[in-house]
Amino acid sequence: MSQPRLLGGRYELDTVVGRGGMAEVYRARDLRLDRLVAIKTLRHDMARDHVFQARFRREAQSAASLNHPAIIAVYDTGEDMVDGVSIPYIVMEYVDGRTLKELLDDDRKLLPERSAELVDGILKALEYSHDNGIVHRDIKPANVMLTKAADVKVMDFGIARSMDDNQATMTQASQVIGTAQYLSPEQARGERVDPRSDIYSTGCVLYELLTSRPPFTGDSPVSIAYQHVREEPVPPTEVDQRIPDWLEDVTLRAMTKDREERYQNAAEMRADIQRGLAGMPTQAGTMAMAAAGATTALPPADGGRYDDDYDDYDDYDDRDQKKGGGGKAALWALLALGVIGSLVLVFFLLNRSTVTEAETIAVPDLAGSTLEAAESQLTEDGFENYRSEERADDEVEEGTVIETDPEAGAEIEATDTIVIYVSSGPGSLEVPNVENQAESDARNTLTEAGFENVTTERRASDTVTEGNAIGTEPSAGTDADPSDEITLLISSGPEQVAVPDLQGMTREQAQNALSQAGLNAEFQEQQNGGAPENTVVSQSPGAQQNVNAGTTVTVTIAVAPDDEPTEPEEPTDPEEPTDPEEPGDPEEPPPGEDGFVFRRD
Repeated sequence: MSQPRLLGGRYELDTVVGRGGMAEVYRARDLRLDRLVAIKTLRHDMARDHVFQARFRREAQSAASLNHPAIIAVYDTGEDMVDGVSIPYIVMEYVDGRTLKELLDDDRKLLPERSAELVDGILKALEYSHDNGIVHRDIKPANVMLTKAADVKVMDFGIARSMDDNQATMTQASQVIGTAQYLSPEQARGERVDPRSDIYSTGCVLYELLTSRPPFTGDSPVSIAYQHVREEPVPPTEVDQRIPDWLEDVTLRAMTKDREERYQNAAEMRADIQRGLAGMPTQAGTMAMAAAGATTALPPADGGRYDDDYDDYDDYDDRDQKKGGGGKAALWALLALGVIGSLVLVFFLLNRSTVTEAETIAVPDLAGSTLEAAESQLTEDGFENYRSEERADDEVEEGTVIETDPEAGAEIEATDTIVIYVSSGPGSLEVPNVENQAESDARNTLTEAGFENVTTERRASDTVTEGNAIGTEPSAGTDADPSDEITLLISSGPEQVAVPDLQGMTREQAQNALSQAGLNAEFQEQQNGGAPENTVVSQSPGAQQNVNAGTTVTVTIAVAPDDEPTEPEEPTDPEEPTDPEEPGDPEEPPPGEDGFVFRRD
């Protein structure tokens, strides 16, 4: 029986509870805190791609900065090495429940008011995230959890994925920006997104909860995106007449093509939903009535008319009743003609731009397709002139379309020239300066600059604090390919060397030995008759001690002791006469064999 996979020395993986286009989600147990958690890991087949690595880390950073009851909490992040590949993971709150997508797949029909309450929970999460400067960009049923306590939890903040739940996604410059069925028109056109883009996606989710189907469907992501840009959804009440009018008004206002006409923030949409649930008129309903011009006065329901000649309606005689009946018919006929005329006028005004611009065509979104497919699409759409240009791109795969000029969604004439920008692969990037940054900060700096293949090497340094970055190889300011290996040099503190044993060496030998070890020498002399002259008799620090490079070692050299001084002869007194040596005094005879000395008297 195989051992459970362990991440970070504390998270024991159990079973897979979800899969997406770039990640897998496991149920796991935090052994340190003894609690269930959910762990999201980057798929192994995508871990070598620096683009997906960067996106995954951005998700962790975005989600970790949000702390709200309606948002899945993030507890921890880390990386795990599998077959030499770094696999990042995110440790999240484990929610025992189901996604709205699973609910819809089971054909569970919700009451309209319950659908509005669920969307209110989504808007709570979006209101908090927008206030913190984060746009979700991928609101859809698969990213909304419903707990067993019926609480809403929004997940997958701050990341755009290539595929999720088998639903294709649309891209701009190869950056995934949402799932096609819930894509805002500005996302489909490749424009900059803002909180109102999340409002549109939330409107699409509300539409599906009410009708059990997304607002637009098609054979391809491109065709669905085109509908988001150009077509209006079927009103929800035409799909299900039991849907309240006020809820239809809220849904359609959230899905308005022009973001200036939508709810401008999540709080505004929430307030309208709350008004509708309370039985009060909604802002969306008021705007819908104003747009329809619902101000025409209608005749009395019974068809009668009041005349000053009569006290009440009962005074009509037969002739007058017949006349009144004819008048009523004529009035209704005139009213019908007026309504038809008004509708024709409104239709003409709304479509005047279409009539005057009938010769223009919308540029399709070609980002992410091959050049051959892009050219085929342009030809099919009726464009006559187009050309391609290569451009380096750090995120778009070589040979893939980055974008077009004019941009996707722009209305141009069929004879205008379209430039298709095709990726030639990553270009060179400048290596950033990470000197003196903490190791984790330095690695993040390199990753954010586009370098994913970062290795670490530790080196001694007398000037950089241990654990901080000394620099990189290649050095800061140089250009390198994003796939190149960048070596991050981390300080291990001052270099440590062992002091050599100098005992018995001459002064010159000791000097050479210390220099080779990277140490300095300071000599002092000491008289020592027991050691050879000019040899080492002691050292400090002692032999084999580890010290910083450049440390000074005090070396004691033996020198010969000085000769013992002799006492000087006492000077003779010049006034005291000395006894002259008697002349002729014979020398002392040598001793005999028995040791006695004989004198002659």
